[in-house]
Amino acid sequence: MPPSPSQLALIPFVSVANMMRLVHHVGLETMLCELTDAVEADYRRWPLFEKTARLASHSQEGVIELMPTSDGESFAFKYVNGHPANIASGFQTVAAFGLLARVDTGYPLMLTEMTLLTALRTAATSAMAARRLAPEGARVMAMIGNGAQAEFQALAMKAVVGIEEIRLYDIDANATAKAARNLAGRGLRLIRCATPEDAVLGAEIITTCTADKAYATILTDNMVGAGVHINAIGGDCPGKTELHKDILQRAQTFVEFEPQTRIEGEIQQMDAAYPVTEFWRVVSGEAEGRSDAAQITLFDSVGFAIEDFSALKYIHSRIEATDFFQQIDILADPDDPRDLFGMLQRAAA
Repeated sequence: MPPSPSQLALIPFVSVANMMRLVHHVGLETMLCELTDAVEADYRRWPLFEKTARLASHSQEGVIELMPTSDGESFAFKYVNGHPANIASGFQTVAAFGLLARVDTGYPLMLTEMTLLTALRTAATSAMAARRLAPEGARVMAMIGNGAQAEFQALAMKAVVGIEEIRLYDIDANATAKAARNLAGRGLRLIRCATPEDAVLGAEIITTCTADKAYATILTDNMVGAGVHINAIGGDCPGKTELHKDILQRAQTFVEFEPQTRIEGEIQQMDAAYPVTEFWRVVSGEAEGRSDAAQITLFDSVGFAIEDFSALKYIHSRIEATDFFQQIDILADPDDPRDLFGMLQRAAA
């Protein structure tokens, strides 16, 4: 029997506290592995999804974005900001919430925090790409940029790819100390590096994750040797890059949704003829990933709505038979759907 309108009017809300409880209940590395598989499963269904570049409202201080998509049965969106200067005032650089809804009725299925969930799904997406693009047997990763995403990236690469050593670098030594402290005792060799050049020594994967809203050169061409996989996740808006364009000239570049990445990713530095491969084609077997051991691969990741859809569907399935949510009534539920005014008047009686 389908749910009644009154049942649909109450929806699960996953607060920050309950999201943290859920992560510990499942296990962080287990959740990262399961999220990686969930995102990859939806990449195999890529042609079924509605796809559009995110709706972005840019200001001098940062950006506010809406990221919607649907597979024809469920609809999802994420609201997310990106304000690099927030950290100086004690605010998060990135904060988000998201909603999953039914297509048949338009009624929401779940509302949830997505600041933590975005960090988890971003790490899972990185790991999904790395297990197909990184050199076989990769065990060392350089983590350049040791802010809020760093630990999630490190642990996803450990759990999914098998990384054993993380070489940490940040222009802020306190950020590196924070990442090293949080990752201690988690089965990784942790090397604190004084320069980015030191960080990339011996690294088979280089992850760049910096927050400045500027054209920057975190990696120069001479820092990237043959066979390296670059996971560039910090470039995520117009006017923001991390890699010197000469690296892109040498690399085979993979993206999520090309029209969005042309605007926001590392490839915004290149002309429209610069060749890229959408990663879903690798997952589906339509395109080759790493073709030889000496090849430089680049995952130019800016985050795409389908990854958020995957994360929301995963969390919705995981909260079933738990108490890791609250029921909230964000939808009006009049006895007669045509009498919304009558419902309002009853509240005054």
